[in-house]
Amino acid sequence: MARTDRASLLIHADPELLFEALTTPEALLAWLPPAGMHGRFEHVDLREGGSYRLILSYEDAAGAPGKTTDDSDASDVRIVRIVPGRLVEQEIVFDAEDPAFQGTMRMTWTVDPADGGAEVQIEARGVPDGVLARDHAAGLTSSLANLAAYLDRR
Repeated sequence: MARTDRASLLIHADPELLFEALTTPEALLAWLPPAGMHGRFEHVDLREGGSYRLILSYEDAAGAPGKTTDDSDASDVRIVRIVPGRLVEQEIVFDAEDPAFQGTMRMTWTVDPADGGAEVQIEARGVPDGVLARDHAAGLTSSLANLAAYLDRR
């Protein structure tokens, strides 16, 4: 049965720069891949109604076999809704033969301005059963930490 996973982090950065990092291809590739992975786009169109195909490759696939190939996870993402400065909502389909990874996951990134920055919240609904809760929590947390570090460097 599909579930909902959530993560959030208060990031001490200008909310406008933060939102830009959610909607710029180069920025996404710099911070979105969780620890131990790197990413590339096969195509990317980050406007509302647009889409992208993201390939995440494991730096060491020995302990974490990929969903798509032995060393990678591919996903097709459709941008459902963008509220400028505030929200990005996506539908994500993993490219996987294993039925445990099939289905459409809806991921919403929300930016809530706060003192000294913004709270970034991620809500993933319809998470496929094959995505273990502990692994997803680690990945979401890692991506949020990467986002904060990326913005610290700007």
